[in-house]
This record gives sequence, C-alpha cells and structure tokens, in this order.
Amino acid sequence: MTTASPISQLAGHLLVQCLVEQGVTHAFGVPGESYLAVLDGFHLYREQIQFVVNRQEGGAAFMAEAHGKLTGRPGVCFVTRGPGATNASIGVHTAFQDSTPMVLLVGDVASDQRDREAFQEMDYRVMFGPSALGMAKRVERIDDAARIPEYIARAFATAMNGRPGPVVLVLPEDMLTQPLVADAAGKLPQPLARVEPVEAWSDPGALRNLRQLLLKSERPFVIAGGGGWTPQAAQALQRFAENWRLPVGNAFRFQDTFDNHHPQYAGDVGIGINPALAKRVRESDLIIAIGPRLGEMTTGGYTLLQAPKAAQTLVHIHSSAEELNRVYQADLAIHASMRAAARSLEVLTAPVNVPWEAWTQGCNADYQANLVPSVIKDLPADNDRGLVDMPSVIATLQKHLPADAVLTNGAGNFASWLHRFYRYTGLASGHKTQLAPTNGAMGYGVPAGIAAAITTGRTAFTIAGDGDFLMNGQELATAVQHGAKSIILLLNNGMYGTIRMHQEREYPQRVAGTALNNPDFAALARAYGYAGVTIRKSADFEAELLAALVRPNGTVIEVVLEPELISTRGTLAAMTQAALQR
Repeated sequence: MTTASPISQLAGHLLVQCLVEQGVTHAFGVPGESYLAVLDGFHLYREQIQFVVNRQEGGAAFMAEAHGKLTGRPGVCFVTRGPGATNASIGVHTAFQDSTPMVLLVGDVASDQRDREAFQEMDYRVMFGPSALGMAKRVERIDDAARIPEYIARAFATAMNGRPGPVVLVLPEDMLTQPLVADAAGKLPQPLARVEPVEAWSDPGALRNLRQLLLKSERPFVIAGGGGWTPQAAQALQRFAENWRLPVGNAFRFQDTFDNHHPQYAGDVGIGINPALAKRVRESDLIIAIGPRLGEMTTGGYTLLQAPKAAQTLVHIHSSAEELNRVYQADLAIHASMRAAARSLEVLTAPVNVPWEAWTQGCNADYQANLVPSVIKDLPADNDRGLVDMPSVIATLQKHLPADAVLTNGAGNFASWLHRFYRYTGLASGHKTQLAPTNGAMGYGVPAGIAAAITTGRTAFTIAGDGDFLMNGQELATAVQHGAKSIILLLNNGMYGTIRMHQEREYPQRVAGTALNNPDFAALARAYGYAGVTIRKSADFEAELLAALVRPNGTVIEVVLEPELISTRGTLAAMTQAALQR
C-alpha cells in the first residue's frame, strides 16, 4: 500500500507515515512531551490510524500485545521515557514469553542531554536487552531522522520473523522534531513497503523421518500452540490430525489453536491439567510439539517431559532455530514457521489404518469426562459471601456468547474455571478467540478485552479476579472514551486467591499478605461509565449476561464468591488439612 497522504516535513510525521504503510490501524499509549511530534503526526493522519489514549502504560502495552495476538502483526505502543517505559515493560515481557509480535516506541531525552542522568533518562538496551531470558528481541535507537523508514521496517520484520516477539525503538526528542532533508535528487525520505513475515519451510528429509516415527508409534500425541499461527495454518493442522487420526492437546493458554469441539481434541496441557491428560502425555511414546517452546507451564514444571531428554520420543517443530534443542534435546528438531509446517504436515501421506485409533478416542473421552464438574465437598452453607456454581456460569457463557467472541483473562485461580470448562472455537474457524498471558501477568484481561473490542468490534468477554481487576481497572475509562464495550465477570473472593492457596499448602493457617479490602466494584464500574451489577447466586447470572450482551455500553458483573471455592477441584480447608497432615 502506498500512503496517499501529503509528504511530511517533520521526522515525527514520517514515523507515523511508516506505521500506516505497515498496515497499523491502532496504536496504544500514554502521551508524553518526549514525542509530541509523533502525536502531531497522529493528528495529521487521523483518518488512517487511531491513537488509543490509555490511562496507564502497563494497560497500553497489554492492549498492544493483545492486538498482536489477534492480528498476527505487531501491536504498537507509545510511551514516554523512564517511568513510562518501566510501566510498559510488563507488556513487553508478556509479548516475549507469549511469542507475540509487538513494537514499543519510547520517547527519549534529547541527544545533547544523553549520559548525564537527564530527567527520566535510562539505558534501554540494558533494560530491555535481547537474550533468551530478556524482554525484547531487539532494542535500537533512531538518531538519524532519514533512517526512520529503515528502523520501522526492520522492527516489524524482527517482531514477526522466527519466534515472534517484541522490539523496542528509542526515539530521541530532538530527532523527532528534525525537519526532513531532501537528498541530491530533491526527494524526501519515504516509508518502506509493508513487511511480511518470512516463511521457514520444513526440511523434506526431516518430514520423511517424522513419518517413519509415526509409523513406528503406538501412542502418539500432538501438542500445538505458541505464536505465529494463522487460520490457514490451524486448518492445515486439523487436516494433518484428521489424516493420521492423532489426538491433539493445546499448550498452556493457547487453547484456541485446535478446536475444542473436535472429536480428536484431548484438552489443554497447562496449569491445573486434567490428571488423566497428564497421564496420557507421560504414557505417550511420541510427542509432536508443533509451535510451543515447551516452557514450564506446558510441561508441568518439566516433569511431563523430563528435561533435557524426554522419556518419550520428541519431535519439536518451532519457528526459531535458536529455540530448538535449547531446553529439550529433541529426537527430531524441525525449523519451520507454523504456516509452512502445517502445510507440509497436511500432505504427509497417512496409512489406511493406524494402531492408535482407540488411544485417540480415549484421549477425547478423558477430555469429555473432565468437563463434568468435580464434586467439591465441605463447602460451607449459604452465607453473605455467596455460593455460586461456577461450572453452570461457564455453561451459560458457552450457551450465549457468539462463536467468534474473544475471551480474555489475566492471572489467578479464577481463570481455571474458564480454562477447564469453556470450549474454545478453534482458530481454524477464522478467528482467534482466546487472549491470555502465558507469562502469568495479572491485570492483562481487562485491557486485552478492551483492545479486542476497539480493534475487532466482536464481543469481548473478560473474566477477572478482584486483585487482578484492580491492577488495570482504570482502562474502563479508555473503553468509554473510545466507544468500546467489554463484558467483565469479576470474581470477588476478597483475597489474592492463588497465593492464598499456595500459602495454605506451604504454611497452613499462617495467613499474611493475601487478604483484600475491596471497593464497591459495581459502583466503581458505574463511575467509569460501565454498567455495574453484583450477584451472589448462579441463577441470577444468565439474565445479567443477556442484558450485558445487548447493552450499548460495557458491563461489570461482580460475583461475590465464597473464599473456600478456591479451585475447580477442591476447597481451601481441604488443602489446609492435607498440609497439616504431611
């Protein structure tokens, strides 16, 4: 696409032109005096790109990360130097661990003030320094305005190529205000063409080896997930699984990679894993990991697959050559992007009969059985905290949310209800339907849902805990300002529930630092311009959800939850007693 706007005269204007050329429709951020020239560029090109004004840089970075997950192209975030960049770092870390393409642009001190510890000055290469354990794939500073097109194009290419991830660009204030200088031919710097990700194709010999491993297997299992998936890749993955009648599990918080309604779906391999699924993974004789980096959460703390050499035969397919054989020594490592890998796998010739059809059916039967709510004993009688049947609440969501709804969550035990009982529509249907942080970042769900509403117009539903909500609840103001609505189910149990659970396991009956004194959440929602309601019984939820779906503005549905209902399988008291008996 060639930008049809007038030639810019300021470096800040050229930068916005370059973003438009890369197909950016929304940028998220908190304004700063360090990049006023860019803000003026957003005004100049306001018909082509929208600057979404956030209330805190962490919320802005989460929105950009969510946008990257939804679109497969880098989400863009602008913040000012020092405090702005440090606030935004949580979104950068999320993008790194979640393999999400993202570009963070940081307004910085003027060039003539560098290295004096000027106002809010920081060394961003040290702060965000690229490494396998860092926060960004690349950190660069643009000192020459004429090179803005080069740096923007490289940032987008780096964010998308290989293992997707975040890139940080540092923008000196005086560079952004430079008038552009024409070259000898009288031409001003122009944006470079839109960058597309490069495909790494599977080695044909490796694919032949994979086929031989499959033919020798009796209990194969596919784990799909990670970044870089498209609807077309997900469709090809589904055809591969169907051709070979393979059971497929999705990696931690990539539950929409493979359709949860498919008869070959085996469940999510992550926190709170179905014990029957964990047993299947351990008993498998061939694991084919397509896309995930096989981190701690997907591998059950590196126990489902022992590191560095798994007991199972391991085929690891990943878009980054650096990730292969980094943690796990694979029996077969294949370097390929998800689109290329899935397309290669779908044409891998399968035999007429395979010996594991009963195994695949059993994996799906285990998943179906896990959808039946556990009997949780010893819950207290009805009280002022409320007793809510959470499986029925999730069933109500399944009944009424549109198939293309985007479901978001942050981090906390509250998310386990969604992870266990909600059946995500697969990406193969054409839409990404899950936004969740694999790095376990609290406060992600609220801004992610708002970003989904702003940029897609689809129904955005968020499940949050009380502690989780208050980390970025201020972004409701962003939603209202930009005419977006999300529906937020806020589970209020008056504590940091996950930490309290671990506290009872490790230090039973010694509560410290986990109790919360909360505001009136319904009143707080109304103050922002959302509707706010509070319920204490499951029977009241369906009516409130239906009202929220048709309401023009967003809604917070607070559920006052009994603290003992700490997980999908047990109570706090039971955990305490088990700990005391050790």
